[in-house]
Amino acid sequence: MSDQKLRIGCASGFWGDTPEAVGQLVSLGEIDYLVFDYLAEVTMSLMARARAKSPEAGFAPDFVKALTPWLAEIKRKRIKVVANAGGVNPRGCREALAKAAEAAGIDISIGVVLGDDLLDQGDKIRDRGVTEMFSGVDFPDDIWSMNAYLGARPIAAALDAGAEIVITGRCADSAVALGPLMHEFGWGDEDWDKLSQGSLAGHLIECGPQGTGGNFTDWQEVPGWDDMGMPIVEVFADGSFVMTKTPDTGGLVVPGSVGEQMLYEIGNPRAYLLPDVICDWSGVTLEQVGPDRVLVKGGKGLGRTGSYKVSATHADGWRAVTTLTLAAIDAPAKAERVAEAILKRCRRIFRDRNLGDFREVSVEVLGAEAAYGANARAQTREVVLKVGVTHDDRSALNIFAGEIAPMAISTAQGLTGFFAGRPKVQPVVRLFSFLQDKAETPVAVEVDGKAVPVTLANDAVQLDAPAAPALESREAGPYAVKVRLVDLAWGRSGDKGDIANIGILARKPDYLPYIRSTLTETVVKDYFAHLCKGPVERFDLPGTNALNFLLHESLGGGGIASVRIDPQGKGFAQMLLDIEIPVPAELAARDGLNAANRN
Repeated sequence: MSDQKLRIGCASGFWGDTPEAVGQLVSLGEIDYLVFDYLAEVTMSLMARARAKSPEAGFAPDFVKALTPWLAEIKRKRIKVVANAGGVNPRGCREALAKAAEAAGIDISIGVVLGDDLLDQGDKIRDRGVTEMFSGVDFPDDIWSMNAYLGARPIAAALDAGAEIVITGRCADSAVALGPLMHEFGWGDEDWDKLSQGSLAGHLIECGPQGTGGNFTDWQEVPGWDDMGMPIVEVFADGSFVMTKTPDTGGLVVPGSVGEQMLYEIGNPRAYLLPDVICDWSGVTLEQVGPDRVLVKGGKGLGRTGSYKVSATHADGWRAVTTLTLAAIDAPAKAERVAEAILKRCRRIFRDRNLGDFREVSVEVLGAEAAYGANARAQTREVVLKVGVTHDDRSALNIFAGEIAPMAISTAQGLTGFFAGRPKVQPVVRLFSFLQDKAETPVAVEVDGKAVPVTLANDAVQLDAPAAPALESREAGPYAVKVRLVDLAWGRSGDKGDIANIGILARKPDYLPYIRSTLTETVVKDYFAHLCKGPVERFDLPGTNALNFLLHESLGGGGIASVRIDPQGKGFAQMLLDIEIPVPAELAARDGLNAANRN
């Protein structure tokens, strides 16, 4: 490592994150850059609809509101800001922030990155015969939003041109951190390992405090949930970096919490595709080098692709979800019968009015471990019944919405909890992903309203990946005891469309062979058979003694297209951590591991 370093703090992990994070990082973080991540596929569709109603809308107004009170301090401390708050209207976001700065008497240079919005190319792309990259379905007729995930070079170009704040539309989440690193350290487009490490730094902070102890498996060990420290990376010119957080705040930065975030929402760790670099994070190492300080090294770059991933959203029918509470003897059985009655009544009405059947129905009795399927073992007298449905005709779901409350006087005692009133009928917003040649994507940069030249590396480069190390799977032998996976590993899960990922990190290296022996693709597929309709893939990460699983077709369509209670697989890792793993009795005795108890 060199002595030169850059401190980057992230103040937002999603649209709606706490505005308090800005003040925490600016006043306590000693940061050089303040970055924000606001966007998701559904967010883009919401912003696109807002812009259709008002040309001035279509960005994250939270960004302007949260940043404005701190502009003077940001200017005084020479902190630079990068945010993808522009949504589908980066220029509108710039104008709103420029007006706020002018009103506060602050002169600040603002750059924008343009070209990700491909909505006006819809007909051209449809005529090319583009199909969805995962499902193969045809290009939709009515697109709400369509945005390419741009890379970090345009951000660096805006900073090179003197921008103090850079606002982008859709870009890779990690690019808001990689762009400043390319600018400050002069990293080139073929500094593969540095680009991979910089992308990893961005990936670790892009979800805010989820990288500093939030959502950590060992939640009992994490102090200060009420004042969680926002993530900061200290990045060195060679690409190595230390993951830490704002001092004197809550949270916990240890290899387990950092490793969980590294695995969050990635696919193949040996070929994680980003706009600027193909990342190999399988050999990354995590070392505790101080309190709340983890040194991260070993990320490799394997070239780049010649295309951007594009995410489009479109309407695909209607959805409604309702929840009811049953506090009663035999509550789970009563809940199942209430759901059956609601659906049967609605279907009878549909037939009478010549309406088709529901397209999809999801009934989950929450509290009776519905999400666990055949693995459920709870006994309870209190449950929440969730019924989610989709239909091609909005009027059919208006009927459904009106037939929930009448069940309170025609079914079972103990039915209550109508606090939200009738369920709201909403459009199903479905994701459509495809690849677009970088050379055909009109990326542009402006600083203070003036065009800035930007040269992009659009050619595909594929480097040879090193051979994957052979990892051992070891059976526990005849003298074995079964322990819960949570005693052997940490876990984190997330989503990419209709694909869930589950990352499992062994707490100790010598646990991994036994975990790997038991957690085969077949075992994980069987465990989630009630949810996962597609194949399961497993990938090794020897650097962190970890495994990453991809569960295809496991989220009921994913995002807002799903009517499940967990459309993003947030609970999948914690569910899997309850599985039993055989280990040698002497290992269990050595480490004080308790045999699994099903009682």
